[in-house]
Amino acid sequence: MSARTIDVCKDCRVTSIREGIRLAEPYDTLLIGKGYYREYNILVDKPLSLIGEGYPIIDGEEQGEVIRVVADDVRIQGFAIRNVGVSYTSDHAAIRVVQSEGFAIEDNRFENLFFGIYLEKSRGGVVRGNQISGDAVDEYNSGNGIQLWYSNNVEVSENRIEGVRDGIYLEFSDTIRIRGNASRKNLRYGLHFMFSNDNVYSDNLFENNGAGVAVMFSKRIRMTGNRFRKNWGTAAYGMLLKEINDAEIIGNLFEENTVGINIEGSNRITYERNNFVSNGWAIRVLGACYSNNFHRNNFLYNSFDLSYNSNVNDNSFEGNYWSNYSGYDLDKNGVGDVPHRPVKLFSYIVNRTPETLILLRSLFMDLIDFSERVSPVFTPDNLADNQPQMRIIK
Repeated sequence: MSARTIDVCKDCRVTSIREGIRLAEPYDTLLIGKGYYREYNILVDKPLSLIGEGYPIIDGEEQGEVIRVVADDVRIQGFAIRNVGVSYTSDHAAIRVVQSEGFAIEDNRFENLFFGIYLEKSRGGVVRGNQISGDAVDEYNSGNGIQLWYSNNVEVSENRIEGVRDGIYLEFSDTIRIRGNASRKNLRYGLHFMFSNDNVYSDNLFENNGAGVAVMFSKRIRMTGNRFRKNWGTAAYGMLLKEINDAEIIGNLFEENTVGINIEGSNRITYERNNFVSNGWAIRVLGACYSNNFHRNNFLYNSFDLSYNSNVNDNSFEGNYWSNYSGYDLDKNGVGDVPHRPVKLFSYIVNRTPETLILLRSLFMDLIDFSERVSPVFTPDNLADNQPQMRIIK
């Protein structure tokens, strides 16, 4: 039997989405006409395509979950879904996909949500081109825009997310490709993931989020071409790395953040061709970080390029451009003749006594920084860029 198309609209024989699903056979298409559908707890339990015409509105009336998918090969495309119910015991979502494979959630619009798209123990699907707009005020009664839990081999691309708790959240989810998303003005993190390995994040924008991006307890991560911008606050950063190993962070922009990258307990990471521009701290290393390589990055007009909380260093800083480098290049080969020591004594002092930040531009601080560069006592004596570049690296 060939697949059918079932029309659903207020003037059609089938007037509700739930009724259309009941009447459909596997692999049928439900074509939902433009209009207003007050429905919630819609269960998709067979392979179907639900396609909206003119963004029909599905209003959950704040009663609970709106759509739950429990079958393989389900497509949901072209809807405006709003008014998801808030619950303190259940993570109600506009669309929840449970133990399913081959799903596609594309080109939908979400408003007044708790959780937006929630993937649970699912794999081999696509979440693409959705617009998620929340109005989160407090963490305790808000959810995440796109959440993956124990899900694998998923593409999350070209979504626009703002006003939720965490824009994109992953936990125990491997081989995920997150590409071309914009996650802005979220209450906590633009991106937050833990215990999720072998993932690729490319060409995303994470801007003006409460605490930036948090990357925790994961291995073999690749982050390229992303922009981390305007994440300001006493506990904010462009990106937090905690217990990350064997990763590549290449070609990203960290601009106007309190801290560009905050690093703790992370090892064997390559940082290459990143631009750190006008941050408070470009990089802050909090300890237990070994065998990391910082190569051919640009450090431009940051208050502090690099901060360490100890005088021990096991990381390499070679061939970077530092806008505050004061050396010279007599042989004109493009490499500074004098090594550059990027850790200022003043950054060491500020780490221990934040109130001293008020002295940032004082002559006294310049003098003690100069004396520390000449004869290191508190900062790592082997931490220097022996090949500082004289021109910005393209």
